Amino acid sequence: MTPVDQPPAGPARTVHTRSGVLAGAAAYGLWGLFPFYFHALRSAGALEILAWRVVFSLALSAVLVTALRRWGRVAAVARSREQRTLLAAAAVAVAVNWGVYGLAVVDGHVLEAALGYFVNPLLTVLLGVLVLRERLRPGQWAAVGVGLAAVVVITVDLGRLPWMALTVAVSFAAYGLLKNQLGRRGGGVDPLTGLTVETTVLVVPAVVALLVLGPRVTFATEGPLHAGLLVLAGPTTLVPLVLFATAASRVPLTVIGMLQYVTPVLQFVAALLLGETMPASRWIGFGLVWLALAVLTVDVVRHQRLGARRESAGSTPVTVHER
Repeated sequence: MTPVDQPPAGPARTVHTRSGVLAGAAAYGLWGLFPFYFHALRSAGALEILAWRVVFSLALSAVLVTALRRWGRVAAVARSREQRTLLAAAAVAVAVNWGVYGLAVVDGHVLEAALGYFVNPLLTVLLGVLVLRERLRPGQWAAVGVGLAAVVVITVDLGRLPWMALTVAVSFAAYGLLKNQLGRRGGGVDPLTGLTVETTVLVVPAVVALLVLGPRVTFATEGPLHAGLLVLAGPTTLVPLVLFATAASRVPLTVIGMLQYVTPVLQFVAALLLGETMPASRWIGFGLVWLALAVLTVDVVRHQRLGARRESAGSTPVTVHER
């Protein structure tokens, strides 16, 4: 008898998975290095950085869509009222995320921005309960509870609500939720098409912002290096998205979940290298966040392993008889 229910294995599969992990690590690594990039552009201010990021992302997306002959996909999404609405909402969420993150870096609050991305997985779980009516496992509730305690500790330490961190976390979680709904209802939209539509929605407000800034726009006044860094806003936005899409299609979601912690860890290190201080009380708050993430990660890994065992126990190998 020859079993025919075994998945294909071998070097090709290993290389495929390895390339996916490398792509994911590269995407999250690039996102983790963003504080250095935005810090170099701090003379422009958060609003101008956001505006140029939208403009140059759209410009690069348009070039790539033309080169790859994908305008048909963009037009199809534009004709779909549901997809168009979800992408417009996603555009607002990502604009808030980009804007507040840029403001955090420019104003020297990279640690608070990093906190937002540490909290994001916990907030995503909470959104699943509030919006999708999902039921949390005890481990997930424990992680969310510890995460909320961490926010309280950090609020006391700062003497104010860490609104930048919470806005970064909420906007990114909302962006992920909208993308999830897009995939469920509309069959999914590839990253290039999605970014093209989203930046098209945002380009008019971006241009208006540049006109309002007027003589304060630094693109032509800070020298060629500064202008070049602003132009790079297009590639720095698009390249990590493409790498992430590559990883998501090649490795399990659990691996993606583990890799996502690379970004806030690098941002945390970047904040310290850029001279931000970390008092003992804040270490306690961040320690609680890391504990919550550890609990959440262990719960996810255990749940996936149990699911795999049940699936394996419940399946019956399909065989054929050789004659």
